[in-house]
Amino acid sequence: LTSELDTLATFSDTPAPAVTRIVFSEADRAARQWFKNLCAAANLTVREDAVGNTFARWIGSEPHLPAVGTGSHIDAIPHSGKYDGTVGVLGGLEAIRALQQSGFQPRRSIEVLMFTAEEPTRFGIGCLGSRLISGVLDAGADERLRDKQGSTLAQVRAETGFTGSLDDVRLPSTYYDAFVELHIEQGPLLERDKIPLGVVNAIAAPASARITIEGEGGHAGAVLMPHRRDAFLAACELSLAIERAVKSTGSTDTVGTVGICEVFPGAINSIPSRVNMTSDVRDTDLARRDRALLQIDEATREIAARRGVVITSETINADAPCVCAPRVVEALRTACSPLVFQDMVSRAYHDSLFMSRITQAAMLFIPCRGGVSHRPDEYSSPESIATGVAVLAQTLKTLAS
Repeated sequence: LTSELDTLATFSDTPAPAVTRIVFSEADRAARQWFKNLCAAANLTVREDAVGNTFARWIGSEPHLPAVGTGSHIDAIPHSGKYDGTVGVLGGLEAIRALQQSGFQPRRSIEVLMFTAEEPTRFGIGCLGSRLISGVLDAGADERLRDKQGSTLAQVRAETGFTGSLDDVRLPSTYYDAFVELHIEQGPLLERDKIPLGVVNAIAAPASARITIEGEGGHAGAVLMPHRRDAFLAACELSLAIERAVKSTGSTDTVGTVGICEVFPGAINSIPSRVNMTSDVRDTDLARRDRALLQIDEATREIAARRGVVITSETINADAPCVCAPRVVEALRTACSPLVFQDMVSRAYHDSLFMSRITQAAMLFIPCRGGVSHRPDEYSSPESIATGVAVLAQTLKTLAS
Protein backbone atom coordinates (compact mmCIF):
# COMPACT_ATOMS: atom_id res chain seq x y z
CA LEU A 1 0.00 0.00 0.00
CA THR A 2 2.85 2.40 0.80
CA SER A 3 4.41 1.60 -2.55
CA GLU A 4 1.11 2.18 -4.33
CA LEU A 5 0.61 5.54 -2.62
CA ASP A 6 4.11 6.52 -3.74
CA THR A 7 3.38 5.40 -7.30
CA LEU A 8 0.08 7.26 -7.44
CA ALA A 9 1.90 10.45 -6.37
CA THR A 10 4.03 10.24 -9.53
CA PHE A 11 0.97 10.94 -11.67
CA SER A 12 1.34 14.67 -11.18
CA ASP A 13 1.70 17.89 -13.12
CA THR A 14 4.22 19.25 -10.59
CA PRO A 15 7.48 17.65 -9.43
CA ALA A 16 7.75 15.74 -6.14
CA PRO A 17 7.08 16.17 -3.32
CA ALA A 18 4.18 18.30 -4.55
CA VAL A 19 1.23 16.59 -6.19
CA THR A 20 -1.05 18.32 -8.70
CA ARG A 21 -3.70 16.13 -10.30
CA ILE A 22 -6.61 18.13 -11.68
CA VAL A 23 -9.65 16.15 -12.73
CA PHE A 24 -9.60 15.02 -16.39
CA SER A 25 -6.02 16.23 -16.89
CA GLU A 26 -3.49 13.90 -18.50
CA ALA A 27 -2.13 13.02 -15.06
CA ASP A 28 -5.62 12.23 -13.82
CA ARG A 29 -6.40 10.07 -16.83
CA ALA A 30 -3.19 8.08 -16.39
CA ALA A 31 -3.84 7.65 -12.67
CA ARG A 32 -7.37 6.41 -13.37
CA GLN A 33 -6.11 3.74 -15.75
CA TRP A 34 -3.43 2.64 -13.30
CA PHE A 35 -6.04 2.30 -10.53
CA LYS A 36 -8.37 0.30 -12.78
CA ASN A 37 -5.51 -2.06 -13.55
CA LEU A 38 -4.95 -2.63 -9.82
CA CYS A 39 -8.64 -3.40 -9.38
CA ALA A 40 -8.64 -5.82 -12.29
CA ALA A 41 -5.62 -7.59 -10.79
CA ALA A 42 -7.67 -8.07 -7.60
CA ASN A 43 -10.45 -9.70 -9.68
CA LEU A 44 -12.85 -6.85 -9.11
CA THR A 45 -15.53 -5.92 -11.62
CA VAL A 46 -14.91 -2.36 -12.78
CA ARG A 47 -17.35 0.12 -14.28
CA GLU A 48 -17.41 3.89 -14.83
CA ASP A 49 -20.38 6.23 -15.04
CA ALA A 50 -20.95 9.23 -17.30
CA VAL A 51 -18.86 11.60 -15.18
CA GLY A 52 -16.04 9.15 -14.46
CA ASN A 53 -16.97 7.89 -10.99
CA THR A 54 -15.23 4.51 -10.89
CA PHE A 55 -16.77 1.47 -9.18
CA ALA A 56 -14.73 -1.69 -8.46
CA ARG A 57 -16.86 -4.49 -7.01
CA TRP A 58 -16.03 -7.70 -5.17
CA ILE A 59 -19.18 -9.68 -5.84
CA GLY A 60 -20.75 -11.25 -2.76
CA SER A 61 -22.58 -14.55 -2.37
CA GLU A 62 -25.91 -12.69 -2.60
CA PRO A 63 -25.18 -10.15 -5.33
CA HIS A 64 -28.79 -8.95 -5.52
CA LEU A 65 -28.48 -7.35 -2.07
CA PRO A 66 -27.48 -3.68 -1.70
CA ALA A 67 -23.69 -3.49 -1.55
CA VAL A 68 -21.34 -2.10 1.06
CA GLY A 69 -19.27 0.77 -0.28
CA THR A 70 -16.00 2.43 0.60
CA GLY A 71 -13.73 4.88 -1.18
CA SER A 72 -12.73 8.49 -1.67
CA HIS A 73 -11.01 10.57 -4.39
CA ILE A 74 -7.63 10.84 -6.10
CA ASP A 75 -7.80 14.31 -7.65
CA ALA A 76 -5.42 16.74 -5.95
CA ILE A 77 -5.37 20.54 -5.81
CA PRO A 78 -2.24 22.30 -7.14
CA HIS A 79 0.90 21.74 -5.07
CA SER A 80 -0.75 19.48 -2.51
CA GLY A 81 0.26 16.18 -0.90
CA LYS A 82 -0.16 12.48 -1.62
CA TYR A 83 -2.47 11.28 1.17
CA ASP A 84 -5.66 13.36 0.91
CA GLY A 85 -8.34 11.10 -0.57
CA THR A 86 -5.87 8.57 -1.91
CA VAL A 87 -5.63 6.73 1.42
CA GLY A 88 -9.37 6.09 1.21
CA VAL A 89 -9.22 4.81 -2.38
CA LEU A 90 -6.10 2.64 -2.23
CA GLY A 91 -6.83 1.76 1.40
CA GLY A 92 -10.27 0.54 0.37
CA LEU A 93 -8.73 -1.64 -2.31
CA GLU A 94 -6.15 -2.99 0.16
CA ALA A 95 -8.91 -3.75 2.69
CA ILE A 96 -10.65 -5.88 0.06
CA ARG A 97 -7.42 -7.67 -0.87
CA ALA A 98 -6.76 -8.40 2.80
CA LEU A 99 -10.23 -9.87 3.21
CA GLN A 100 -9.78 -11.93 0.06
CA GLN A 101 -6.46 -13.29 1.32
CA SER A 102 -8.03 -14.15 4.69
CA GLY A 103 -10.53 -16.46 2.99
CA PHE A 104 -13.55 -14.32 3.86
CA GLN A 105 -16.53 -14.55 1.52
CA PRO A 106 -18.86 -11.54 1.74
CA ARG A 107 -22.61 -11.98 1.67
CA ARG A 108 -23.11 -8.46 0.32
CA SER A 109 -20.87 -7.25 -2.46
CA ILE A 110 -18.13 -4.84 -1.36
CA GLU A 111 -17.31 -1.98 -3.68
CA VAL A 112 -14.51 0.58 -3.84
CA LEU A 113 -15.73 3.86 -5.28
CA MET A 114 -13.30 6.44 -6.67
CA PHE A 115 -15.22 9.71 -6.85
CA THR A 116 -14.68 12.24 -9.62
CA ALA A 117 -13.60 15.76 -8.65
CA GLU A 118 -13.95 15.93 -4.89
CA GLU A 119 -11.79 19.03 -5.10
CA PRO A 120 -13.36 22.20 -6.58
CA THR A 121 -10.22 23.14 -8.51
CA ARG A 122 -11.44 22.77 -12.09
CA PHE A 123 -15.17 23.48 -11.99
CA GLY A 124 -15.47 25.57 -8.83
CA ILE A 125 -17.63 23.11 -6.94
CA GLY A 126 -16.47 20.35 -4.58
CA CYS A 127 -17.68 16.76 -4.53
CA LEU A 128 -18.90 16.87 -8.12
CA GLY A 129 -19.14 13.10 -8.53
CA SER A 130 -20.88 12.41 -5.22
CA ARG A 131 -23.28 15.34 -5.71
CA LEU A 132 -24.40 13.74 -8.98
CA ILE A 133 -24.54 10.26 -7.45
CA SER A 134 -26.80 11.50 -4.66
CA GLY A 135 -28.98 13.70 -6.87
CA VAL A 136 -27.95 16.91 -5.09
CA LEU A 137 -26.70 18.23 -8.45
CA ASP A 138 -28.88 17.95 -11.54
CA ALA A 139 -27.91 17.16 -15.12
CA GLY A 140 -28.02 20.84 -16.01
CA ALA A 141 -24.56 21.06 -14.42
CA ASP A 142 -23.25 19.68 -17.72
CA GLU A 143 -23.64 23.11 -19.35
CA ARG A 144 -23.59 25.35 -16.25
CA LEU A 145 -20.20 24.28 -14.93
CA ARG A 146 -17.19 25.66 -16.77
CA ASP A 147 -13.47 25.60 -16.15
CA LYS A 148 -11.20 28.66 -16.33
CA GLN A 149 -10.74 28.15 -20.07
CA GLY A 150 -14.52 28.33 -20.57
CA SER A 151 -14.97 24.66 -21.41
CA THR A 152 -18.17 23.13 -20.07
CA LEU A 153 -18.28 19.95 -18.02
CA ALA A 154 -20.02 18.33 -21.00
CA GLN A 155 -17.13 19.20 -23.31
CA VAL A 156 -14.38 18.17 -20.91
CA ARG A 157 -15.86 14.82 -19.93
CA ALA A 158 -16.57 13.98 -23.58
CA GLU A 159 -12.94 14.72 -24.45
CA THR A 160 -11.93 12.34 -21.64
CA GLY A 161 -14.18 9.60 -22.99
CA PHE A 162 -17.08 9.85 -20.55
CA THR A 163 -20.36 10.11 -22.41
CA GLY A 164 -24.02 9.64 -21.66
CA SER A 165 -26.53 11.61 -19.65
CA LEU A 166 -25.65 12.89 -16.19
CA ASP A 167 -29.17 11.82 -15.19
CA ASP A 168 -27.86 8.26 -15.25
CA VAL A 169 -25.17 9.00 -12.64
CA ARG A 170 -27.65 9.19 -9.77
CA LEU A 171 -27.82 5.99 -7.73
CA PRO A 172 -31.01 4.65 -6.16
CA SER A 173 -31.25 4.54 -2.37
CA THR A 174 -31.22 0.75 -2.62
CA TYR A 175 -27.79 0.62 -4.30
CA TYR A 176 -25.73 0.72 -1.09
CA ASP A 177 -26.61 -0.73 2.29
CA ALA A 178 -23.81 1.30 3.92
CA PHE A 179 -20.81 3.44 3.01
CA VAL A 180 -17.55 4.01 4.93
CA GLU A 181 -14.81 6.47 3.99
CA LEU A 182 -11.26 6.24 5.35
CA HIS A 183 -9.44 9.60 5.36
CA ILE A 184 -6.57 11.45 6.97
CA GLU A 185 -7.89 13.83 9.63
CA GLN A 186 -6.57 17.02 7.98
CA GLY A 187 -6.46 18.39 11.51
CA PRO A 188 -4.14 18.12 14.54
CA LEU A 189 -6.35 16.53 17.20
CA LEU A 190 -5.53 12.83 16.82
CA GLU A 191 -1.78 13.40 16.61
CA ARG A 192 -1.82 15.90 19.47
CA ASP A 193 -3.68 13.53 21.77
CA LYS A 194 -1.76 10.45 20.54
CA ILE A 195 -4.98 8.72 19.50
CA PRO A 196 -4.62 6.37 16.50
CA LEU A 197 -8.21 6.48 15.22
CA GLY A 198 -11.12 8.89 14.98
CA VAL A 199 -14.69 7.72 14.40
CA VAL A 200 -16.59 10.52 12.69
CA ASN A 201 -20.17 11.00 13.84
CA ALA A 202 -20.98 14.28 12.03
CA ILE A 203 -19.72 16.08 8.93
CA ALA A 204 -19.79 19.87 8.58
CA ALA A 205 -20.96 21.50 5.38
CA PRO A 206 -20.24 24.92 3.89
CA ALA A 207 -22.35 27.74 2.57
CA SER A 208 -20.10 29.32 -0.03
CA ALA A 209 -20.62 32.51 -2.00
CA ARG A 210 -18.99 34.73 -4.61
CA ILE A 211 -19.25 38.36 -3.57
CA THR A 212 -18.74 41.43 -5.76
CA ILE A 213 -18.31 44.91 -4.29
CA GLU A 214 -18.67 47.84 -6.70
CA GLY A 215 -17.34 51.18 -5.50
CA GLU A 216 -15.85 54.14 -7.31
CA GLY A 217 -12.26 54.42 -8.40
CA GLY A 218 -10.16 57.53 -8.62
CA HIS A 219 -6.74 59.06 -8.11
CA ALA A 220 -5.22 58.19 -4.73
CA GLY A 221 -4.25 61.79 -4.14
CA ALA A 222 -7.10 63.71 -5.71
CA VAL A 223 -10.17 62.18 -4.07
CA LEU A 224 -10.57 63.30 -0.47
CA MET A 225 -11.41 60.77 2.23
CA PRO A 226 -14.96 62.00 2.98
CA HIS A 227 -15.94 61.46 -0.66
CA ARG A 228 -14.51 58.00 -1.21
CA ARG A 229 -16.44 54.83 -2.07
CA ASP A 230 -13.52 52.44 -1.63
CA ALA A 231 -14.51 48.88 -2.59
CA PHE A 232 -11.54 47.33 -0.82
CA LEU A 233 -12.21 48.98 2.53
CA ALA A 234 -15.80 47.72 2.28
CA ALA A 235 -14.42 44.25 1.60
CA CYS A 236 -12.20 44.52 4.68
CA GLU A 237 -15.17 45.43 6.83
CA LEU A 238 -17.23 42.60 5.40
CA SER A 239 -14.42 40.11 6.04
CA LEU A 240 -14.26 41.16 9.68
CA ALA A 241 -18.06 40.97 9.89
CA ILE A 242 -17.87 37.35 8.73
CA GLU A 243 -15.33 36.64 11.46
CA ARG A 244 -17.53 38.29 14.11
CA ALA A 245 -20.60 36.37 12.97
CA VAL A 246 -19.04 32.93 13.21
CA LYS A 247 -17.40 33.72 16.55
CA SER A 248 -20.69 34.98 17.94
CA THR A 249 -22.26 31.50 17.82
CA GLY A 250 -20.11 30.43 20.75
CA SER A 251 -19.23 27.12 19.04
CA THR A 252 -15.78 26.15 17.81
CA ASP A 253 -17.52 24.16 15.06
CA THR A 254 -18.68 27.38 13.35
CA VAL A 255 -15.96 28.71 11.07
CA GLY A 256 -15.77 31.34 8.36
CA THR A 257 -13.18 32.10 5.70
CA VAL A 258 -12.59 34.69 3.00
CA GLY A 259 -10.29 32.75 0.70
CA ILE A 260 -10.21 35.01 -2.36
CA CYS A 261 -10.01 38.80 -2.50
CA GLU A 262 -9.22 40.28 -5.92
CA VAL A 263 -8.82 44.06 -6.00
CA PHE A 264 -9.27 46.18 -9.15
CA PRO A 265 -7.58 47.99 -10.78
CA GLY A 266 -4.68 46.92 -8.57
CA ALA A 267 -2.53 50.03 -8.86
CA ILE A 268 -0.69 51.62 -5.94
CA ASN A 269 -2.01 55.11 -6.72
CA SER A 270 -5.60 54.16 -7.59
CA ILE A 271 -8.60 53.82 -5.27
CA PRO A 272 -10.05 50.29 -5.61
CA SER A 273 -13.23 50.40 -7.67
CA ARG A 274 -14.17 46.72 -7.48
CA VAL A 275 -13.46 43.68 -5.36
CA ASN A 276 -14.27 40.06 -6.12
CA MET A 277 -14.16 37.90 -3.00
CA THR A 278 -15.46 34.60 -1.67
CA SER A 279 -16.88 33.51 1.64
CA ASP A 280 -17.07 30.04 3.17
CA VAL A 281 -19.13 29.57 6.34
CA ARG A 282 -19.49 26.04 7.69
CA ASP A 283 -20.75 24.16 10.72
CA THR A 284 -21.97 20.75 11.83
CA ASP A 285 -25.26 22.39 12.92
CA LEU A 286 -27.38 23.80 10.10
CA ALA A 287 -29.50 26.17 12.21
CA ARG A 288 -26.43 27.62 13.92
CA ARG A 289 -24.67 28.15 10.60
CA ASP A 290 -27.72 29.82 9.09
CA ARG A 291 -27.98 32.21 12.04
CA ALA A 292 -24.43 33.31 11.31
CA LEU A 293 -25.35 33.79 7.65
CA LEU A 294 -28.27 36.03 8.60
CA GLN A 295 -25.94 38.13 10.72
CA ILE A 296 -23.56 38.42 7.75
CA ASP A 297 -26.43 39.50 5.49
CA GLU A 298 -27.38 42.27 7.92
CA ALA A 299 -23.78 43.46 8.12
CA THR A 300 -23.54 43.41 4.31
CA ARG A 301 -26.52 45.74 3.93
CA GLU A 302 -25.22 48.10 6.61
CA ILE A 303 -21.71 48.31 5.11
CA ALA A 304 -23.07 48.89 1.60
CA ALA A 305 -25.35 51.71 2.74
CA ARG A 306 -22.77 53.43 4.94
CA ARG A 307 -19.91 53.24 2.42
CA GLY A 308 -21.96 53.95 -0.69
CA VAL A 309 -21.01 50.74 -2.47
CA VAL A 310 -23.05 48.00 -4.14
CA ILE A 311 -22.53 44.49 -2.76
CA THR A 312 -23.94 41.50 -4.61
CA SER A 313 -23.63 37.88 -3.53
CA GLU A 314 -24.06 34.71 -5.56
CA THR A 315 -24.46 31.44 -3.66
CA ILE A 316 -22.12 28.72 -4.91
CA ASN A 317 -23.54 26.05 -2.62
CA ALA A 318 -25.29 25.85 0.72
CA ASP A 319 -25.20 22.20 1.71
CA ALA A 320 -26.69 20.80 4.88
CA PRO A 321 -24.32 19.02 7.30
CA CYS A 322 -25.00 15.42 8.21
CA VAL A 323 -25.10 13.20 11.26
CA CYS A 324 -23.41 9.90 10.46
CA ALA A 325 -25.46 6.71 10.59
CA PRO A 326 -25.44 5.16 14.11
CA ARG A 327 -25.25 1.61 12.74
CA VAL A 328 -22.14 2.34 10.69
CA VAL A 329 -20.58 4.40 13.50
CA GLU A 330 -21.11 1.48 15.88
CA ALA A 331 -19.53 -0.95 13.40
CA LEU A 332 -16.48 1.32 13.24
CA ARG A 333 -16.29 1.60 17.03
CA THR A 334 -16.45 -2.18 17.39
CA ALA A 335 -13.74 -2.64 14.76
CA CYS A 336 -11.52 -0.09 16.54
CA SER A 337 -11.56 -2.08 19.77
CA PRO A 338 -9.28 -2.76 21.62
CA LEU A 339 -7.35 0.22 20.19
CA VAL A 340 -7.92 3.68 21.57
CA PHE A 341 -10.20 5.81 19.42
CA GLN A 342 -12.02 9.11 19.67
CA ASP A 343 -15.48 10.15 18.51
CA MET A 344 -15.15 13.35 16.52
CA VAL A 345 -16.66 15.58 13.87
CA SER A 346 -15.26 16.33 10.44
CA ARG A 347 -14.94 20.06 9.92
CA ALA A 348 -13.79 19.50 6.35
CA TYR A 349 -16.48 18.06 4.14
CA HIS A 350 -16.10 14.95 2.05
CA ASP A 351 -17.93 12.78 -0.45
CA SER A 352 -19.47 10.90 2.47
CA LEU A 353 -21.55 13.99 3.22
CA PHE A 354 -23.44 13.44 -0.02
CA MET A 355 -23.42 9.66 0.19
CA SER A 356 -25.33 10.10 3.46
CA ARG A 357 -28.24 11.41 1.33
CA ILE A 358 -28.75 7.99 -0.24
CA THR A 359 -27.35 5.49 2.27
CA GLN A 360 -26.09 5.04 5.82
CA ALA A 361 -22.62 6.55 5.90
CA ALA A 362 -19.78 7.29 8.31
CA MET A 363 -16.07 8.06 8.24
CA LEU A 364 -12.86 6.86 9.87
CA PHE A 365 -9.99 9.28 10.46
CA ILE A 366 -6.31 8.52 10.95
CA PRO A 367 -3.72 11.06 12.18
CA CYS A 368 -1.68 13.27 9.91
CA ARG A 369 1.49 15.03 10.98
CA GLY A 370 0.82 18.48 12.41
CA GLY A 371 -2.69 18.41 10.99
CA VAL A 372 -1.16 19.56 7.69
CA SER A 373 -3.05 18.90 4.47
CA HIS A 374 -3.27 20.34 0.95
CA ARG A 375 0.49 20.93 1.11
CA PRO A 376 3.48 18.94 -0.20
CA ASP A 377 4.54 18.10 3.40
CA GLU A 378 1.22 16.38 4.11
CA TYR A 379 2.10 13.08 5.82
CA SER A 380 0.52 10.09 7.48
CA SER A 381 2.78 7.28 8.68
CA PRO A 382 2.64 3.76 7.22
CA GLU A 383 1.70 2.52 10.71
CA SER A 384 -1.27 4.91 10.94
CA ILE A 385 -2.43 3.98 7.45
CA ALA A 386 -2.09 0.25 8.18
CA THR A 387 -4.12 0.61 11.36
CA GLY A 388 -6.83 2.51 9.50
CA VAL A 389 -7.02 -0.05 6.71
CA ALA A 390 -7.20 -2.95 9.18
CA VAL A 391 -10.12 -1.29 10.98
CA LEU A 392 -11.76 -0.50 7.64
CA ALA A 393 -11.41 -4.14 6.56
CA GLN A 394 -13.01 -5.36 9.77
CA THR A 395 -15.84 -2.84 9.40
CA LEU A 396 -16.49 -3.88 5.80
CA LYS A 397 -16.48 -7.52 6.90
CA THR A 398 -19.09 -6.82 9.54
CA LEU A 399 -21.32 -4.77 7.26
CA ALA A 400 -21.03 -7.23 4.37
CA SER A 401 -21.92 -10.23 6.53
